[in-house]
Amino acid sequence: MRIRNHRDFWSGIMFLVLGVLFTIFSQAYQLGTPARMGPGFFPTMLGVLMALLGAAIAWRASAPSSGSARLEGVGWRELFLVLASVAVFSATLPYLGMVVAVTLLIAISAIASHEFSWKETAISIVVLLVMSDLVFVRGLELQFPVFPPFLSR
Repeated sequence: MRIRNHRDFWSGIMFLVLGVLFTIFSQAYQLGTPARMGPGFFPTMLGVLMALLGAAIAWRASAPSSGSARLEGVGWRELFLVLASVAVFSATLPYLGMVVAVTLLIAISAIASHEFSWKETAISIVVLLVMSDLVFVRGLELQFPVFPPFLSR
């Protein structure tokens, strides 16, 4: 088997491994039947489908009709900034509220982009803050602070 598209092959392997791990870890919950689904049914089926999709993508990467593509290097700076933005979000949400946490999340992760611009970042922050408020605070009525506690008094 000759791998023609390395990018698709390794993407497929990643999906396959994550799907198998997802399926294994979901076995801690009761599976049930399709008629009476238990809490483990959906995660198990999702893991199986993800693994099958990964296998199909990896297999297709060796097809003659598959274009040739090589792997590029890992963007460590970008990866670190995106992971750091999620960590900052989770650390600041309970103490500084949704407005500050979402703003920091978007600003830090936007810096990771090669096409970064403050104007687009500001627009994204405003749109996502409005959507977060509508969906999570008003729609789902989740109980977390919207503004920092010192502004809510």
